[in-house]
Amino acid sequence: MIEFQHVSKLYGTKEALSDLNLTIKDGEIFGLIGHNGAGKTTTISILTSIIETSYGEVFVDGMRLSENRDAIKRKIGYVPDSPDIFLNLSANEYWHFLGKIYGIETSLVDSRIRELADLFDLTEQQNDIIDSFSHGMRQKVIVIGALVINPDIWILDEPLTGLDPQASFDLKEMMKHHTAGGKTVIFSTHVLQVAEQLCDRIGILKQGKLIFVGTLDELKARYPEKDLETIYLEIAGRQAQEGE
Repeated sequence: MIEFQHVSKLYGTKEALSDLNLTIKDGEIFGLIGHNGAGKTTTISILTSIIETSYGEVFVDGMRLSENRDAIKRKIGYVPDSPDIFLNLSANEYWHFLGKIYGIETSLVDSRIRELADLFDLTEQQNDIIDSFSHGMRQKVIVIGALVINPDIWILDEPLTGLDPQASFDLKEMMKHHTAGGKTVIFSTHVLQVAEQLCDRIGILKQGKLIFVGTLDELKARYPEKDLETIYLEIAGRQAQEGE
């Protein structure tokens, strides 16, 4: 279980995240929804220890993040919002690098790489330098890297961006399979249809504040006879901002 308790992040006087209180359960796919700048990536960056909180605390399986960063990092596989990292490595070198960091036996890493490279159609290119890949291929490399280490928690920041339809479908199926075993997936998206297909619950962020947590059925029940896009724009889009 992951808990954010009164978490805020300030940059000078600007609040990127404001008093976030959120519990994400084991065995669920949880979607973070919001416009650019809403606080999704800030939330993810705090949980992955890329940045620290200004106030508040995060707990993962009862462990305080500020005191157990290394142990918690080993529980997490992270796909950032940009795949442009480790460009001078080959895909295979990158995957084995992650395997070593997480202390996974080389034979097991090799087995997972064979399976995942085949699934995502990268077997023939796995020894090529990542810098030579298209955006979509780089995205596949980073996604495979998170899956090779097979952690309890997958944190995926806009993971479907740049993926072809088959790779997107395969990743979504793997997300479902991962949580069916009691593990956790957290992902951010702008695509409401994806959230509707996948998420057990969602959290909607607006200007650094969490304005809704629950299932999509619960959200729709609050706004009967309106489609999901209309509901989202009314509570999180410019229409809501102009009426404030």
